[in-house]
Amino acid sequence: MTNMTEEHLRQACEQGDFAMLLASIPYAQLIGVECTRQGDELLFRLPANKDNIGNPLLPAIHGGVIAGFMELSAAVHLLIATRATGVPKIIDFSLDYLRAGQFRDTYAKCQVWRQGRRVANVAITAWQETEAEPIATARAHFKIPAPSRPTDT
Repeated sequence: MTNMTEEHLRQACEQGDFAMLLASIPYAQLIGVECTRQGDELLFRLPANKDNIGNPLLPAIHGGVIAGFMELSAAVHLLIATRATGVPKIIDFSLDYLRAGQFRDTYAKCQVWRQGRRVANVAITAWQETEAEPIATARAHFKIPAPSRPTDT
């Protein structure tokens, strides 16, 4: 992420407008990731985009794009949930592809399973037609940035 400040993150969370946050992430812009709040949950959306197709015969979304979308969703979810002052760093990512990602909008939701002071575990589910029929599920472990300490003046 580039030029992300604690103030930008605070504003995005208060206003429920995460476009500014996602605009600071080049890969999010490249694949077209969007984020909205639905009640207490964040919903991530990957709009159908011909540039994200991996198999033009089906057509199906490239598996790497699905993985990148899910990992990015988990990192942004954790960033927003923890109000971290820095970007969570991925430690481990495990993905299960369940069915082909067709050429249509794809959605993802995340859930923080466990969060310590320095590490967090996040579960991610991606689907297209209905949430009950996921196209992929994943688990991600992140290192959470240490809180910034005030400087002595």
